[in-house]
Amino acid sequence: MFTFGQLRANTRKTYKKSGCRSRRFWGPSAKQKEKRMLGRDRKTEILSIAQSEGTLKVEDLARRFGVAEQTIRRDLAQLSEAGQLERVHGGAVLSSGIGNLDYVQRRNRNMEGKRRIGRECVRHIPNGSSVFINIGTTTEAVASELMTHSDLLIVTNSLNTANILAANPNIEIVVAGGTLRRTDGGLLGNMTTQFVDLFKFDYAIISCAGIDADGDLLDYDLQEVHATKTIVRQSKTAFVVADHSKVLRSAPGKIGNLSGVNALFTDTPLPSELSRIAKAAETEVYICKD
Repeated sequence: MFTFGQLRANTRKTYKKSGCRSRRFWGPSAKQKEKRMLGRDRKTEILSIAQSEGTLKVEDLARRFGVAEQTIRRDLAQLSEAGQLERVHGGAVLSSGIGNLDYVQRRNRNMEGKRRIGRECVRHIPNGSSVFINIGTTTEAVASELMTHSDLLIVTNSLNTANILAANPNIEIVVAGGTLRRTDGGLLGNMTTQFVDLFKFDYAIISCAGIDADGDLLDYDLQEVHATKTIVRQSKTAFVVADHSKVLRSAPGKIGNLSGVNALFTDTPLPSELSRIAKAAETEVYICKD
């Protein structure tokens, strides 16, 4: 009768004689363990890139990590199954969930892209206009580019935007009333929408949390959705400013559709299905590059 130790030793000898490597029988090799660790590290880095850039492309990630595109697709599939990413054509985006990202994360994401959007958008705002600018880090970037404009009436429900515009003494700033949302300095509620109803603006500059494949403009806070609907209704011309991280991203509240605005300012070309929707609706799309 063999003891377990003798049986294991004899089994190892049998595997060696047959040309098999016993380590495959008894557990993963050091190289296999290292490969698994590299995969975990890569997925952690992929999530970090998603936090900073919003949209992930398989081809770009494969070049960045020096691995095959199939390896990246497998990583994205696993992260999607874990609920951390959402797969889209050619890559992935951060999982939408039911809440938006933290304000500081949003403000620090793609700052250069937002600056380009802001510079292009203000080129279409003539001096002497009345403008509503809503809550958002991209609309804040637009406000930062209005420093050389004059004779503007700017109404906003964002304390951050009002503070930015205060540096320009040649414009009048009106802040809408409402309940303060402390996370980002936004003002919302019935008082906000009632205030907006008192005006007829030449331009509305609005941001949103996402634009889905149907061209719908989406957001998370239903009070903000209601306020933005009112802003668009009370404006002769409506501009949407949204960087690439918002494209093909979902959120539960619907503001409207690309067909209901005059122009979209973004920093990368739109997917073909959104381009078709915008073209059919005669909505201008400005790809903001240096």
